[in-house]
Amino acid sequence: MNVFLSYILLGISLAAPIGPINAAQIDQGIRNGFMHSWLIGVGAVIADGIYMFIVYIGVVRFLETPFMQIFLWLFGFFVLLYIGMETIKNAGKVHLNHTRGRDPLTKSFFTGFFMSISNPLTILFWLGIYGSVLAKTAASYETSQLIIYSSAIFIGLIMWDITMASVASSFRKFLTSRLLVMISLFSGVSLMGFGIYFGIQAFKVIFTS
Repeated sequence: MNVFLSYILLGISLAAPIGPINAAQIDQGIRNGFMHSWLIGVGAVIADGIYMFIVYIGVVRFLETPFMQIFLWLFGFFVLLYIGMETIKNAGKVHLNHTRGRDPLTKSFFTGFFMSISNPLTILFWLGIYGSVLAKTAASYETSQLIIYSSAIFIGLIMWDITMASVASSFRKFLTSRLLVMISLFSGVSLMGFGIYFGIQAFKVIFTS
């Protein structure tokens, strides 16, 4: 159960950095309410799911080799460390837009989907992070558990999506720039912590292979 919860936390940490998707969710939540904000996140999560599946079917068969495990752990280490540092560095650059408007729900969904699916860094992001998770899980567990832990990451993504939509739409008076800075700092530290863990795992494989 603790391992399952740790993968949920990983999913939340991956979704939490204040970037284009979260900024769009905040904007839509303030302007149009919960559903618009939530559907932007749903679109992004579906795009993430597509990339997770692509990584799974394209990489998992090669993950048991020491070379691939070392490569993926190190790649995940650098990706997480870089994103964590960038998140902390840019924590104070988030601004809220309080203008109001009204967009179709489908537009919100496809906005989130295409923002995520069209980002060339997304596939590299998931190759490094999710590929690293697959490397560890495939070496230690059966396929059924691999699917369970992959689902835990997905649950973490959805939980953050719901949280962002709820905060942006229902608790506007508490949605201050200071709160967003705190979220970014916490997320950045969490991502760097996972990155350090990935680096340690890489060195363990190097010295045991």
